[in-house]
Order: sequence, then C-alpha cells, then structure tokens
Amino acid sequence: MRISNSLFTAAILSVLNLTSNAYAPLLDVTARSVKTSEDVDLSNFVSTPSSKGKKTMLVLATYAADFNAIEMLKGESFKREREPSLCFLLHMRVCVCPSISEFANKNWYLAQYFLHAHNFTTAYRLRYYMPELQKRGITKIGLVLNCNANSAKSLADLVDLPCDVTEGYGVELLVDPLGNAGRAFGVGTGWRPDDDEMSPYVKLFGMLFGLGAWATLPAVIGGYIGNPFTPQPWIEDAMAVGQRKGRWPDSGLVLDEETGSVLVNKFTELPVVGEWERRPLELATLRLQNMLDISIKNWKELAPGEEELGAGVLTQLGGCVICDEGGKAIYEWKDPGICAVANFEDILKKIPTEA
Repeated sequence: MRISNSLFTAAILSVLNLTSNAYAPLLDVTARSVKTSEDVDLSNFVSTPSSKGKKTMLVLATYAADFNAIEMLKGESFKREREPSLCFLLHMRVCVCPSISEFANKNWYLAQYFLHAHNFTTAYRLRYYMPELQKRGITKIGLVLNCNANSAKSLADLVDLPCDVTEGYGVELLVDPLGNAGRAFGVGTGWRPDDDEMSPYVKLFGMLFGLGAWATLPAVIGGYIGNPFTPQPWIEDAMAVGQRKGRWPDSGLVLDEETGSVLVNKFTELPVVGEWERRPLELATLRLQNMLDISIKNWKELAPGEEELGAGVLTQLGGCVICDEGGKAIYEWKDPGICAVANFEDILKKIPTEA
C-alpha cells in the first residue's frame, strides 16, 4: 500500500512539474502537425527542447498567402518584359470610388502587397538564420501557419525552407487555420477585430495606414529607403532563391550559372548608398518578386477560405517566442504592424552562442 501511495505521489509530482515548466500563455493550445496530422500541445512543444539543444523557438505566423491576383489583374494584362517601375505602378494604382468601402474592396491588393511579406519574409529568415540559431542551442523550431496542411507544404516549397515534411529535418510545420494559437499568445488582431459587419478587406486596407497596426508605415517605407546601420543579409539570400526559381524581377543579382551562388549584388553598386547595411529598394524588390511570382501565381493554393476569413486571419499579425528547457521565455516578439516582423539580428545579439 505504501508503495502504491508512493507511486501515486510521484506521478502527481511529475505532472505538476511538467505543468509548472510549460509555457503558460499557450497552455492547452494546440496546432496540427503537417507531417503526422496529430495535434501538438504548443506549451509543451516550446518548453521541451530537442536532445541536440537547450532551447526551442516557436513562430506564430499568419496565413500562407495574402494577395488577391484576380482583383489586381482584372481588366489588365501583365507582361514580364515591362520595366520594374512600370510593374510597381501597375499594382499600386488607385481607383476613384464613391465610398471608402468600395475603394478598399477594389484596392485591397495594395495592402496585400505589403502584408504578404509577413510569412514569406519569416520563412526566408528562418531558412537563412537556422545555422546561427542552432549555434545558440535553438535546435527545435516550430512554424505555425493559419492555413491547411497543403498550403503550408506549398509555402515551404516556394521558399526552399528545410522542414520535417520535405527534408525530414529543420523546421517543424504546424497548422492552425483559425489562428487560435496566435490569439492565445497575444498577437495583434488588426483594425476593428470585433466588427463583424465591416469587410475584412476594408480592415486590411486600413491597416496599411497604421490603423490597428501602428508600425506598418515605418516598416513599409524602410523597404524603399534602406537602412545604413542594421544589416539584413537574409534579403540577398531570399532574392537568390527567387531568381534560381525563375521569379521576376530577376536582375538584382548575378548568379553563378552552375552553383546558383551570388556573384554580384547590383544594389551594392549604387552610388554612396550601395555601402549601406541594407540598400534602398533591395527589400522592396524582394517584396515585389514575392508578390508577382508567389502570391499571384499560387493564390488558389495559399489563400484563406471563408471560415478562416470569418475568424479574422486576414488581419491577424504574428509573433514568436524562444524558451529554455524549463519553459521560461528568453525572447518574445509580437508584430506591431504589417511587415514589422522579428529582427533575427536582434535575436542573435540577445542569445549568445553556446560553447
């Protein structure tokens, strides 16, 4: 009897210990593994490192794509041989409409041009920074997407993201179509999230100007004017991925024909600003490349469905958390606006490499 009581007590203490180590904001919150189709407890996931490291990273992203190709191209034909500036003006055009609702519904792709950067740039950053994250003991990484499993697989393939589904290693792909995990974590839900009458496209358009997403304009403008102080080397790597896959614009880099490695970054040849850590127009060119040859061409595979739209994923922002082996958060981030995702250079500075 004493043995039974001891075993029972040990079991209770074990459960209590697991619960105390679990990451509280995501307690009892699940997402589905794309590889196994099984539900994964996110609190336990982020609190339980792999055998190869002591830290876990969980990225709470948005939906797999966010650009409405049909609305953008309706009534116009797009030709690849057009100059980049003309192509940019094409998708940035503004229609004259009698009401803000009609205006936003016809031109919501203007906001989508920037919002699509959330998942693509997050996936590109994960791809580029994975070796450095591993040096810091972050050997288990989960990416939660607000979409179905097929859309998640498509996104990983489009950006060449090493993951458990395609490569058998790398990022663990998880899906949460209605965005419950992100809201439990406390991500931004955009402008007027409780307004069921307003079109989600109107809300999205308002977010482009900072409504419910104050950091949007600084993040968007930064893609055009560059930054002389903060390096973003992942941009060049992402552009190279796009060019190797035949995406346009394809003139920013000169690639080795055999290896596909970057020989010349033409943005570095710009007078004066070519020496900046992030050159003007470099990030904006990547966003245009993603929009034209990922968002538009793959809209049907990546777009959110009606149920997801009703849940608010169109305007929901993202975030990420890194926990140690005890479930304690050592880095947390919640996107304050469209395109204002976590800066991985800051993560590298905050978390030192392990001996």
